[in-house]
Amino acid sequence: MTDLFASQWKPYFYLFFGFIFFSLGVHWTLTGKAWARFGGWVYRAKEPSDFWWTVALYYFLGVFGIGYSLYVVSGPSN
Repeated sequence: MTDLFASQWKPYFYLFFGFIFFSLGVHWTLTGKAWARFGGWVYRAKEPSDFWWTVALYYFLGVFGIGYSLYVVSGPSN
């Protein structure tokens, strides 16, 4: 018997969380305030380097999740 979760829902799981991470990156870019450092806020005006590293990480995770889900759904061609 096949595992239905692994075969059908896993790509959409990555797509969902990729979309969430990318949306958080956009939101934090526009507001200038990001959630980082084990539960603390990082502000663009006070700590620009830490802020942009945090936002870049969320953009990267979002693009990776969306891209990986599209790769899995389309299937590698042989």
